Amino acid sequence: MTFARLASLLMPIVGWLVLAATAVGLSSPLLVGIFLIGVVIAAVHHAETVAHRVGEPFGTLILAVAVTVIEVGLIVSLMLANREGAATLARDTVFAACMIILNLLLGLCLIGAARHQKEARFTRTGATAALSTLATLTILTLVLPNHTTTVTGPIYSPPQLAFVAALSLLLYLTFVFVQTVGNRDYFLPKGDLQANAEAHAEPLSVKATWLSFGALVVSLGAVVLMAKSLSAPLESAVAAANAPRALVGIAIAAIVLLPESVAAVRAARANRLQTSLNLALGSALATIGLTIPAVTVTSFALGLPLALGLDGKGTVLLSLTLLIGALSLARGRTTVLHGAVHLVIFGAYLLTTVLP
Repeated sequence: MTFARLASLLMPIVGWLVLAATAVGLSSPLLVGIFLIGVVIAAVHHAETVAHRVGEPFGTLILAVAVTVIEVGLIVSLMLANREGAATLARDTVFAACMIILNLLLGLCLIGAARHQKEARFTRTGATAALSTLATLTILTLVLPNHTTTVTGPIYSPPQLAFVAALSLLLYLTFVFVQTVGNRDYFLPKGDLQANAEAHAEPLSVKATWLSFGALVVSLGAVVLMAKSLSAPLESAVAAANAPRALVGIAIAAIVLLPESVAAVRAARANRLQTSLNLALGSALATIGLTIPAVTVTSFALGLPLALGLDGKGTVLLSLTLLIGALSLARGRTTVLHGAVHLVIFGAYLLTTVLP
């Protein structure tokens, strides 16, 4: 066993020990933040190990679903801890996740892949199918509530919310079926160069893969609890700085998406852009297709308010993101310029969040 693999197996245990020390007052937010990065890196290693053994496109689904489960748990726990701000927390976090994935992550992946050749190539049909599904989900959940009239405000009535949540889950499950069974070839690497990159190393044994899967689950559990322990100091810091509360949602989304983001960027830099896009777009789809139904059920069960509609600024940025994303992925070939445009949009999103 190599030192790197041994460290990746021990890091989740260390993370849980830090959590135990925090519970008895023997740790600090700074220490938790430092070890959180280590646990995230370990989670990425184990996710890549499992994905390499399982193969595409099933492997990329593992981390997407696992991270989304953690995101749901974190949002729900924060909603229960602060009922006054619970109404917009899910919206802010989901919107932040979409902007991070579709602009920051996608931009970095396109730039990273383009360094190998003038035009980075991928399977256009799968990417555009994922983006069209994502566009439908984002508009139904984050924009349409602003234009319904049954209930005043950027919220759905209970029947409307239940219907949209059910449709979101159904559409996401349909996409998963198409990706893994119905049209699996749409999401497989295309071209000899990527195929050779996919076979860059021999997969580990079945026993080692199961060990990595268990370590991945333990790592992700530690990530969500460590992020939760940092949420109170984070909210206090945001309030003390008199900054918009939406920054809390951005921070939560960034922490939760960090494992998947690192894995996607590493895949792009290794000239495996198809794997990178599967991770990025699949994560965005799972963020809405799984998070919104779960948060909806929680709001019904616990009587928590849920406001999903974006304001005008957010609607404009989301529309621009979807338009540029469609143009970037339309031909199955991208350049550094496409990635740079997405990074500029993300910069505008951060600026208008901090200085609305």
